[in-house]
Amino acid sequence: MAILRDAVLVVWRGLLVMWRNLYVGALALRPLPQLSTDARVLQRLPGWGRRAVSRLPHAALVALAGVLIWGSWKLESDNWWEGGTDLEGVFVGLAAALPLLLLLFRPLAAWWLSLALIFAVAPYSWLYPWPWTETGLTSHLVIMVIVAVRSPLATAVGMWLVATVTASVATEISDRPLDATNVPLFAGCSAVALTVALLIRGLTSARREVVAKDEITVIERSKRTVLEERTTIARELHDVVAHHMSVIAIQAEAAPYRMENVPPELVKSFATIRENAVAALAELRRVLGVIRISDYELYDAPEAPQPTLDVLDGLLANVRQAGLPVEKVITGARRELPQGVELSAFRIIQEGLSNVLRHAPGAETRVELAYVSVGLGVRIVNGPVVADAVPETEPGPPGPGSGHGITGMRERVAMLDGELTTGATADGGYEVVAFLPASAVAEETA
Repeated sequence: MAILRDAVLVVWRGLLVMWRNLYVGALALRPLPQLSTDARVLQRLPGWGRRAVSRLPHAALVALAGVLIWGSWKLESDNWWEGGTDLEGVFVGLAAALPLLLLLFRPLAAWWLSLALIFAVAPYSWLYPWPWTETGLTSHLVIMVIVAVRSPLATAVGMWLVATVTASVATEISDRPLDATNVPLFAGCSAVALTVALLIRGLTSARREVVAKDEITVIERSKRTVLEERTTIARELHDVVAHHMSVIAIQAEAAPYRMENVPPELVKSFATIRENAVAALAELRRVLGVIRISDYELYDAPEAPQPTLDVLDGLLANVRQAGLPVEKVITGARRELPQGVELSAFRIIQEGLSNVLRHAPGAETRVELAYVSVGLGVRIVNGPVVADAVPETEPGPPGPGSGHGITGMRERVAMLDGELTTGATADGGYEVVAFLPASAVAEETA
């Protein structure tokens, strides 16, 4: 008994949901949406052409309404000897066409109107199938499918049940045998049409969800890449800044002992400098030390000084060993730059060469360094891809600070208020050009 009671409750609740969906929102204004014109083929059309394509569903419904009116009138004209008149044909056609026009604005109201109009044409049943005319059956099926595609599943099931029961009741009232009506034809055709429509809607919705999730994944991956690159930069800057702060603290503590007869005010100033440097160093280690430790644990990187342009030749030698012909060109008077600038330049060159190894193995590559009074220019340019080029050895894992491509380069350049441009060259190669200001940094360091 408990199972039977639960089954009855489920059926009753389902019927209530169906009725609520069909009744509460029966007069809701839900205009038929326009067709999307995002396809590449449609983007080539002029503005008026895209607007016309977007209105195709509306035009199709209006055209179908006109065809149904003409078909009913034509049927009456051809069967005039059986008592039909042109006026009756137009009326029957309008009974099928009006719900289609209402479907453009109020879909559920159009379905109810289509269902009610089967009784309006009942006096002409001697000439048409019962209870739907040919045009009425076509109109009702189209309305049901369009409403089902735009409504929940319960609404589609409810429409099918209500329409089938209503037609069966009308058949009983008319004392017609069931096999002499088109109720079985309607029930079968509408069930198949609704099933296909719901399957198509389900597949379309699933595809849209997949596309939306892919877009979210791409955005999240991009954000994570930026955060990881900033974490790497923060770790490297921690090493650089911590070194300089330690030097300041040591020099401030040792300065009074290097001079004779140092005024007490100067000793106090040196002590204050040392205290501030130690405090700043402790705060720096507290904030950035966590990043540094977690990043080293994550990548299992050894404790080592951050690279500068002094070790660039070693990087180029490793790249040549991997099968990439690369040359170095230096213009201007080479000088020592702030450690942050040299570190960023080294990482940009490292990432640029890694990209060449991945995307253009064997291509002629050149690394250019231009020393100017206000900073450092860096350019990594490679020629077109060499056909069937295979590196002599497999490239090893990317070094610290590499692996995020252009995103990492932009982060490093932005940190120094520099400029970065990338793009294809005229001969089919690719170039990365960066300018890293050094004058302002040098003044601050000094």
